[in-house]
Amino acid sequence: MKAVLYHRYGSSEVLEYSEVQRPTPGAGQVLVKVAGTSFNPVDAGIRGGYLSEVYEITFPHVPGIDVAGTVAELGGGVTGWSVGDAVVALLPMDADGAAAEYVLAPAEALAPAPRTGSLADSAALPTVGLTAWQALFEMAGLQAGQTILINGAGGAVGGYAVQLAKHAGAIVTATASARSADRLRAYGADRIIGYIDYTQTPIAVAGGPFDVVFNLVSTTPQETEALVDVVADGGFYVGTMTSGTEDTGRNVRAQRIFVRSDARQLADLVSRVDAGQLRIDVAERRPLNQAAAVHEASDAGRLPGKTILLPADR
Repeated sequence: MKAVLYHRYGSSEVLEYSEVQRPTPGAGQVLVKVAGTSFNPVDAGIRGGYLSEVYEITFPHVPGIDVAGTVAELGGGVTGWSVGDAVVALLPMDADGAAAEYVLAPAEALAPAPRTGSLADSAALPTVGLTAWQALFEMAGLQAGQTILINGAGGAVGGYAVQLAKHAGAIVTATASARSADRLRAYGADRIIGYIDYTQTPIAVAGGPFDVVFNLVSTTPQETEALVDVVADGGFYVGTMTSGTEDTGRNVRAQRIFVRSDARQLADLVSRVDAGQLRIDVAERRPLNQAAAVHEASDAGRLPGKTILLPADR
C-alpha cells in the first residue's frame, strides 16, 4: 500500500510517499481502509520533534491522527463492528497514523461515521471536534445562559466551539478575521470582534466579563494574563496553546486542553452532524501524495483552513 512516512525528525522535506506493507490487525485492533485523513498542527509538531518528550514515536513513522474510512478487517476479540462499517476515530498520537491507504485503529477508539455528507470529509471532525467539546463542557462546564469569549474562532476548533456553545444556549462572542465572520455568524455567534487591543490596560472586550474564555491563539504571558482578567469571578479560562494563571482571589480557574480520544463523545458529535446541529467545514481536499506540501504550507502559515488528504483511489 502507499503511505506517507518519515525516518527522522525535521521539516516537511523529511516526508516521503512510499510503498509499505499493509498492516495486519492484532487483538483489539481494526484495519481501516482510509477514505480520508485531515491535517492537524500536532502532526507537524510531532514531525518536527517538538513533542518528542510527550509522544514517543518509532521510525519510520506515518502521520495523521484523524481517520475516516471503512472497516476492512477485524483483529482478535473485536466485537460490535463488521467489515464494511463506516467509521471515524482519533488515533493514538504515538502510533502510525492514517496518511496511508490502510491504518490500524484500536477498536475502542472507533465511532460510527456520519451518515450525511462525504465520508472523507468527516475526517475533519475527531481531533478538533473533541478538543472543542472537552474544553467547553468537561473543563469549563459551560451552561445555558453563560457568556463565552472564543479567541481565534476562525480556525477549525473555533468553528466547532461556536456551534457547540451556541447550541448549548451560551451567549457567544468570537474574535476572528473578516474572512471568517460570515461563517461564524451562520454558526450562531452573537458578536464578532476583529481583534483584541492588548495595549489597553486592562483590555476591554465587548460583552465581557465572560463566564468562559476559550483561547485558541498563541498569546504572550502578558496577553494571556489580560484574557484571564476578562473572565468573570468564578469563571474559567481554557487555552489550547497557553495554560494561563489562576486568579484565586476571584476564584478564576485556568487550564490548558490536551485532547484525548473518546469514542462516546465522538459518537455524540457525529449524531449532532447527522441532526444538522453541527457543520463540518473543509477548506480543501488534496491527494495523499501532496502531504509534504500541506505540511510545508502549514509551517509557513499558508493553509487556507481544514485540509483533507485523500488516498489516490478514493
